[in-house]
Amino acid sequence: MPKTTPPIDFDLSTFTPYRMSITAQKLSEGLAREYRARFDISIPEWRVLAHLSQSNGVSVRDIEHRVAMEKSKVSRAAARLEEAGFIAKTTNDQDRRLVHLALTESGKDLMAQLLPIALAYDRALTEALGDTKAGLTAALDKLLSD
Repeated sequence: MPKTTPPIDFDLSTFTPYRMSITAQKLSEGLAREYRARFDISIPEWRVLAHLSQSNGVSVRDIEHRVAMEKSKVSRAAARLEEAGFIAKTTNDQDRRLVHLALTESGKDLMAQLLPIALAYDRALTEALGDTKAGLTAALDKLLSD
């Protein structure tokens, strides 16, 4: 008679990586609802814009690493944003595979409208979390520092 493997005690609803992933998706979608209807941009486009607003421009590879998003998604988002006139791409003279991205004036104007929406969303989350926000921030800092 074949041996049966005893069941493993596993509850997906308490599995931390799963819960973090679902939470991140829920929060991203919540913010996206705030800007998608008004500005017709996607979550990957928002992430590219947000990172470019924090720098003088970066490469697709830099954004890929910073936002943990596949290079193809970053590239597609950047292409749509360039077509819309929100970012400019320049190719590295030494390595033609490297593309530098930067906000255009239209992109800066868009971010001036988007950032207050993002900040209001963050304030609402902070208010909803109340006294637990400090603990969550500490936990996220710890997880992200590794």
